[in-house]
Order: sequence, then C-alpha cells, then structure tokens
Amino acid sequence: MLNALYQNLDPVAFSLGPLVVRWYGIAYVLGFVCAALVIWRLARRWRVSVDADALLTIMLCVIIGIILGGRLGYVLFYGNGYYLAHPLEILAFNKGGMSFHGGLIGALLSGIVAARLTGIPYLTLADMGCVAAPLGLLFGRLANFVNGELWGAPTDLPWGVVFGGMAGEMPRHPSQLYEALLEGVVIFCVLFALSRRLPPRPRGTFLGVFLILYGCFRFLVEFVREPDAQLGYLWGGWLTMGQLLSVPLVVVGIAVLVYAVRMKEPQQGLPEMKQI
Repeated sequence: MLNALYQNLDPVAFSLGPLVVRWYGIAYVLGFVCAALVIWRLARRWRVSVDADALLTIMLCVIIGIILGGRLGYVLFYGNGYYLAHPLEILAFNKGGMSFHGGLIGALLSGIVAARLTGIPYLTLADMGCVAAPLGLLFGRLANFVNGELWGAPTDLPWGVVFGGMAGEMPRHPSQLYEALLEGVVIFCVLFALSRRLPPRPRGTFLGVFLILYGCFRFLVEFVREPDAQLGYLWGGWLTMGQLLSVPLVVVGIAVLVYAVRMKEPQQGLPEMKQI
C-alpha cells in the first residue's frame, strides 16, 4: 500500500455559480467534435458528398441515437429489474448509467435516418462513423477514470490504483485506462491506417473491423474489470454482462466483413484512382 497509486482527481472540471461542468460532459463534447472532424476529413478524402448541413444532420442523429440508446441499453442490460419498479428513474440522466452496447445500437439505428436524410449510402456513413468512434471511446474511458467508476478487480501489480469510496482501499486494475488504450487508441490507429488507402476499401469494411476489435478487446478487459454490483458474474465466476454483449458484436462484425469483401461495393462518389 505504501507504493500504491491513489486516484484523487476531481470529477468537476469547473463551476460558474450554479453551473457545474464535469469532465464526463466535456468528454462527450470532445468525442462528438472530433468525430465530426474525422467524418469531414474522410468524406473529402473519399470524395463523398458531405456539406455542412449534411454533417450537422449526421451528428444530430448520432447524438440522439447514442444518448437514448446508451440510456435504454443500461436500463435493459444492467438495471436488474430496478427500473421496472422505478420507471421515472429511466429519465434520471443526472444519476449516471450509460451502456456502450446500447449506445452503439442507437447510433447504428439513427444512422439509418441520417443516411436517408443525406442520401449517403448507409454502410459508407457507418464506415466513416466507425473510424471516428474510437476517439469518443478514448475520451469517455478517461472520464470514467477521472470519475473513479467502472474500476477493475483487485491487483498486486505495481500500477494498481486505489480509487477509495465504494471501491475500497485495495489497489485495483485501472481497467478504464486499459479500455482507453485498446478501444480508443489501438482501434483508431488500425481504422485510420486502413482509411488511408485509395481507392477506399469496400463499404462495410470499417464497420466490420470495428465490431470485431471492440468485441474482442472488451471481452478481454472484462476479465480484470469488476462486474456491476447489481449483476455480479452471470456464470462460472467469470462471465460478465459486458462479455455476453460483446460476443454478438464479434459475430456480426465477421458477417459484415465477409459481406464487404464479397460484394466489393465502392464508397460513394469515387472515380477510378491510382492507389497511393
């Protein structure tokens, strides 16, 4: 314990009178801003027609989808019956509780609306969104660490972190940082590198790779992440809800990637180009 690392970060970034700005909220804003910039740059590189109005439409649809999907996903996947007895709490966003898997489903569904409104092929839009998404995951997981939430299992490794509070005084895996590295940095680097190829890889390639990588990384990190207290382990002393929800992502990702490779549909609006 003498060499333990203590997390004493303040979840509140700053306050102005009654206005309190938290790092978690800043993470969401940064994630959406960076996503918009990445989509804008990719659209120009891939020669997909995305003007300012189309970009605003895309981002509004995705923001709504992520927030509603993330909240409903948490209620359904992690509520453990609590919200059936307290339905008004479903709208209590200020008390926390968001699910990535629910947010992903919400983003994919809202992408259908955005694709129809902008005229961009759905898989092209999903591909661009998947290249941008890891940056949001990076900021979100860093905010989880600052909040001292979603901590890992106890560990005696030298980088174990003491979060205090409900996490107790034992060092724990900083699983939030593991996820920030794998789900944020690694996935972004892989997808960004793939996106540099011209002409771009077929529609659906990036969606498939994202689902596979995220599902695998999340499944692995769950081994050193403390399960949600209201659920615990679902089976065998190791299976968590996060792992259960991640398996379908890998399966769907493989199916999408196979479809992309077989169909070889080009991204929208690209004339023949030399590969560089």
